[in-house]
Amino acid sequence: MSAEDNTKSETPHILVVDDEESIRISLSEALSSEEMRVSTAIGGDECFAVMQGDDVDLVLLDQRLSATQENGLDVLKRIKEEYPETIVIMMTAYGKFESAVEATRLGCFQYIAKPLDLHQLNLLIRNALSTMALTREVRQLRAQQRKEFAVDEVFGSSEQIRQLLEKVKKVARSRTATVLLRGETGSGKGLIAREIHNHSDVAAGPFVDVNCSAVAENLLEDELFGHDKGAFTDAKTSREGVFELANGGTLFLDEIAEMSTRLQAKLLKILELKTFRRVGGTAPIRVEVRIIAATNRDLFEEVEAGRFREDLYYRLTVIPIFVPPLRERRDDIAHLVKTFLDHYRREIGRQVNGLSDAAMEMLCAYSWPGNVRELKNLIEQVVLMGSGDTISIDDLPEHVRLNRGGPRTGGRGVDLFQPGRIPTLDEVAKVAIEHCLNQVGWNKTRAAERLGITRQTLRSKIKEYGIEQPEATQPVS
Repeated sequence: MSAEDNTKSETPHILVVDDEESIRISLSEALSSEEMRVSTAIGGDECFAVMQGDDVDLVLLDQRLSATQENGLDVLKRIKEEYPETIVIMMTAYGKFESAVEATRLGCFQYIAKPLDLHQLNLLIRNALSTMALTREVRQLRAQQRKEFAVDEVFGSSEQIRQLLEKVKKVARSRTATVLLRGETGSGKGLIAREIHNHSDVAAGPFVDVNCSAVAENLLEDELFGHDKGAFTDAKTSREGVFELANGGTLFLDEIAEMSTRLQAKLLKILELKTFRRVGGTAPIRVEVRIIAATNRDLFEEVEAGRFREDLYYRLTVIPIFVPPLRERRDDIAHLVKTFLDHYRREIGRQVNGLSDAAMEMLCAYSWPGNVRELKNLIEQVVLMGSGDTISIDDLPEHVRLNRGGPRTGGRGVDLFQPGRIPTLDEVAKVAIEHCLNQVGWNKTRAAERLGITRQTLRSKIKEYGIEQPEATQPVS
């Protein structure tokens, strides 16, 4: 590419689509500069002829194209289908834009009334182009991040992970089916949610995530649905919620079990009707959003306890996906260690050749209550704080070096099967139940399935043996 071509491609290109010649000429003269190229078109056919031959960053589109007997909304729809990243600002000569809701749903950035205020239009165009540049930069960074730190790399290469990622690709085929991700904290539910989004037809749309446990209950409603001006004392302007921000993309609701039953009812209504109202608002807002929810709790138990709506539970579990904890796929640990080691020695700038055999053996034996996130943080720590070019046992944290858990060990660290000792069946049963519960992150439904007993029997045994849930696996409150 020549220097001239390169400069041309970097200069924002605006296309004015209007059936009035005077408008096309005046806008072309007013907007053209060394910093901006302007083309014009009389209607849809000319518009797409220009767009097919050259990159167009922004389209100024008239609402009614009488000369070509076209509706601007139809042209808008086709632009967003064929050129989703192109920004469209619609113009109307009728004072009030009659189809504002429909235009917004189709992807219109903003609309402006004729006669045009050129100062206002210039500000709007610059704002739109800045938004587009930021969006492209974010997408490029995300693409680079996915390339350097792909999901299969941060999960592993075991058969379990291969099957999980195959399921993710199948789930992504649907744009609307709700997904419930189950798994312990740190197991990678957020990464799986992003992977579903990235493989779907709405990958070009936004991915918005909200941690329901990180937002106070009285603020979560506003975070989700936004508010209209005057809805409450400090509502001096209207505000979009994450449902509107995620329109045309994916909304990831992490820690869904922390949502109050009142908000659960509103979420259920959105899932069924695809519409909602802002806080203090009266106008229904329609959205097309894929919902992915996640939890580290047993939602069936939450339903039984009356803390989670049963109808919402079944609505969310259209496609359930379980993300296994790291201790259930220890074959991935060496793979993950290498991935994180390569990442942090580049980031920190310290040469580390690897781990000693003894250190790697210790990592593979550890129970990893914090899962992949804990392993990632540990590797960052040892790369940063270590002194030699090989990570040894001495470089590992004390709690990893002293790990003594296991299925043969009683509650006080006594080996049930040491020579000369015959354990009772109750002792063996207690250890087996404790081990199974820890393996499945204290998900009693899965534990009962693994043990071949009913949930009621499992509950009775937990109470009978006085089994208590370790703090490391307690749900975040």
